[in-house]
Amino acid sequence: MLNHYVDRGIIKWSPFDALVGYHSMLEDMKYRLGKKEKPQLNDDEFDELNRKLQEALTLDVEIECRYYHDGYIRFTFGNIKKVDFNNRLIILSTMEKIKAEDILEIILP
Repeated sequence: MLNHYVDRGIIKWSPFDALVGYHSMLEDMKYRLGKKEKPQLNDDEFDELNRKLQEALTLDVEIECRYYHDGYIRFTFGNIKKVDFNNRLIILSTMEKIKAEDILEIILP
């Protein structure tokens, strides 16, 4: 006699996700618990950041930018396309807009 076992696939795991919204609530809690305070830069670090920003603008090279956003430190790459002094934004060639006060480090090649 042949065994005609048919796997139920994902259906057998559905009782473990029976509480609606439980998984998304856990993900949201992990995100909120992982947040950190914004690092404070001293005067020397601001001067170095300003120098690298000027150098990246004049040489038109791709930079790596480390910045603070919503409790996390993030990284991005791109050429500086524009510096918006009125809104205090740096606009990269990838069309990302980064607040100038959130930039922590600019790394040149």
